Amino acid sequence: MALQTISESVYVGLCLKIGTPQLVAIRRDVVDITESLDHKVARLDQLVLMKSGSQREGFRFLDSDADYMIWPNDHRVLWDFSQATLYNTHRYALILCDSSESPPGFTLLWLPLEEAHRLTLISCVRINGALCISSAKYREITCKLFRPDSTVHGPCSSGRLEGILDYDDAHCFVSDFWPPSASSWTDRCHSWPPPHAVHDIIRRGCHFVAIGHKLGKHLDNEWRISFSQAEQKLVYALNHTQFLTYGLLKCFVKEFNNGFGEEDKLLCSYHMKTAVFWTIQQNTIAQWCPQNLLAGFWVCFKLLLKWVYEGYCPNFFIPENNMFLNKVYGVAQRNLFIQLYGLYEKGIAFLLQSPSIGSYIMKVLCNPRLSVCTEEYTLISKAKLDGELFIEINHFDTRFLNDLHSCMEYLHTVEQLIRSPLTQYQILMLQKFTATILQTSAFMLHDMYTDTSGGNKQMYIADKRSCYMLKLAAKFGFVSDLLYIAMYFHKTFRHREALSVIDMIKVKLAQPGLKYHTHVDPERYTEAVGGKSWSYKMRHAVAYDIKLYYHICYINELAPEQQSSSLNHGKVLLIPPYILLHMLEFMCCRHVDPMRAQAALDDLQVLVHHDRWVFIPVHLKDISWEILGICQQMTGNHQAALYSYTQSLRQHPLNKIDIATRHRIQDLH
Repeated sequence: MALQTISESVYVGLCLKIGTPQLVAIRRDVVDITESLDHKVARLDQLVLMKSGSQREGFRFLDSDADYMIWPNDHRVLWDFSQATLYNTHRYALILCDSSESPPGFTLLWLPLEEAHRLTLISCVRINGALCISSAKYREITCKLFRPDSTVHGPCSSGRLEGILDYDDAHCFVSDFWPPSASSWTDRCHSWPPPHAVHDIIRRGCHFVAIGHKLGKHLDNEWRISFSQAEQKLVYALNHTQFLTYGLLKCFVKEFNNGFGEEDKLLCSYHMKTAVFWTIQQNTIAQWCPQNLLAGFWVCFKLLLKWVYEGYCPNFFIPENNMFLNKVYGVAQRNLFIQLYGLYEKGIAFLLQSPSIGSYIMKVLCNPRLSVCTEEYTLISKAKLDGELFIEINHFDTRFLNDLHSCMEYLHTVEQLIRSPLTQYQILMLQKFTATILQTSAFMLHDMYTDTSGGNKQMYIADKRSCYMLKLAAKFGFVSDLLYIAMYFHKTFRHREALSVIDMIKVKLAQPGLKYHTHVDPERYTEAVGGKSWSYKMRHAVAYDIKLYYHICYINELAPEQQSSSLNHGKVLLIPPYILLHMLEFMCCRHVDPMRAQAALDDLQVLVHHDRWVFIPVHLKDISWEILGICQQMTGNHQAALYSYTQSLRQHPLNKIDIATRHRIQDLH
């Protein structure tokens, strides 16, 4: 049996598990344009966020963390004080590196002018009379300040978002300059990465994360040089076979570590990434293609085995930094080597035991004449690809815009970006951003003139502009974005106009080819919009949950829920469009058409009671039961409302509305 055929089968299996080239490109392009937009509008006095980790690289494993690097935009780290001439010292707090007493890859950070944010200043200690930023103090303070429920984990603040997703926030500092200690890296880049990637990496500098070397003289005060941004660019520079090899190594180390406690896990995915980088740069594999995927994995595995035997894992940028130091040594090192060598003796066949890919190998072994097609169009349907694209767009379309000025800044930046060279996925992401910004602006503008005595003329002009922005947004966004128009008409007591929009939304949401989250009939979807542009598909065949930001009042009846969410550190209420549709229809009809109002309430009740995670995702049951209870309470059916509120409290608290729910129950009593 040819190893090449087995490799092709594993390649196909990993494409299905990890993603095809186009899927990975979609994920990267969407997050890249999102970050580019945020960084361009970030003010100097704000914190800057950069998504990092496996999700940023293009993976979407179910257990992937949400990793972020966060730094103050008006602080810059210098390697040499002569670099200070490039900055306005009235606007930037300058920090100076001193690596003279630190192990390779680590440094002390000094404040030469003793001017910085209060947060930075209170994290300082005095060493030989000068101010040194303590990594331990900075880590502890930022951990409790930004997410009070988080705990320190390495250099990060860690915890769970909405009880679903683990996060790691690395509060750090940034330098616009490449570290002198990594200067030799550029001399090694003859064959890989390509020159443009090397130039881009060096131009972007590096970061400093808050953790010292365990064997260094200044454990609590040192900072580790982070090449997270550079590594992300290197992963982007991998071809798809190389990327899947990295993914296979990540799967391997995860399964290898199963059963170990956190302290006993000596290997991590960072070691796997480092092995891939060194293997590619050393030209060990002549051609990285699907037929050689397992050969590439095997070379990386043998390199890892060599490192464990020697107790030395060289950092890719600063090889003098041994990433096994103080971890892989002594008895633990010997045991780890014995385990890995046991796998090595079995040969590549040890992957048969892998739950992740063993089945793909067996498929070929059981059918020797099987031919494997690795062409992307045979691996994933168009409907599936579209679905992944819209999932990514919806996920990253969450912007907390706190005033009209911010909205205008974002719109202006979108206008600038749209003129730059962009991929089709990035254009679509900016299209959805535009819809969201217009919706937010419309409600803010209305509230601004309602809350002031601007006069009837100004209110009339503001209202006309709000209506125009909402109608324009509906031409850019999802089908479900029409609900913002209905909400606005309900908010401004134009119930008949709201009902007219609701009737139109009903028809659109009832289309057999409509995609909502992962719920879609692929054949009917293809029949309805196959061959159309992605922009057309988004506007005519895709629906997602409605996002209500806590600082904007969209529906008066949901104000307590928004307030409850904000008190629990939530920024947005997520509501299934079908739930919101029935709620708006019920409220608009209450005083003009009681029979239709009752029918809308009956539809809402049937949906909440009997839906099986088709129109109400399981994580949005809390708000769905809540809305049913609100509508029942409005009709005077307090017993039914009490039952609905009780059910709301029993659901997963994604929207964090339990304070409002308990108050509503108290009111009923």
